[in-house]
Amino acid sequence: GVAGLQAIATARRLGAIVSATDVRPAAKEEIKSLGATFVGVEDDETASQTGAYAREMSDAFRQKQAELMATTVAKNDIVICTALVMGRRAPTIVTNAMVAAMKAGSVIVDLASDSGGNCEATKPGESIVTANGVTVLGYHNWPGRIPVATSALYARNLLTFLTTFWDKDAG
Repeated sequence: GVAGLQAIATARRLGAIVSATDVRPAAKEEIKSLGATFVGVEDDETASQTGAYAREMSDAFRQKQAELMATTVAKNDIVICTALVMGRRAPTIVTNAMVAAMKAGSVIVDLASDSGGNCEATKPGESIVTANGVTVLGYHNWPGRIPVATSALYARNLLTFLTTFWDKDAG
């Protein structure tokens, strides 16, 4: 979705090595177009996913996905979760076992926390640190948290731009 693609683009601009997953075949091409590596289960069930939003997947698919994600999540320093299913609880994609396999200092940003979260360790509305030192951010209302940070970033960029043209000696 839009949040995931924006996270990929931002991380790539910052120099990160990025991988991403999605159940929709169209998203695979979008992920690759942003310079990320696609990690995902590709089968008949994912091939049937069409449209802008993902549908709920079968138990067999979720098992295949869990096996793939277990090795993938353990390798990452930052995991950003954005999966939602319209009208239902967010699917659990990152299990407690996967979180336990991550390095201390790793961070999970669960943008689906308002719908229960994609990470089993997410506590909606809270930021927690697990026993092995992984920070799980499960804040409520992620979109409402963004304007303050973007306003500060824009103001800092504008000030930096203008001060390059400002002659302090001319007064």
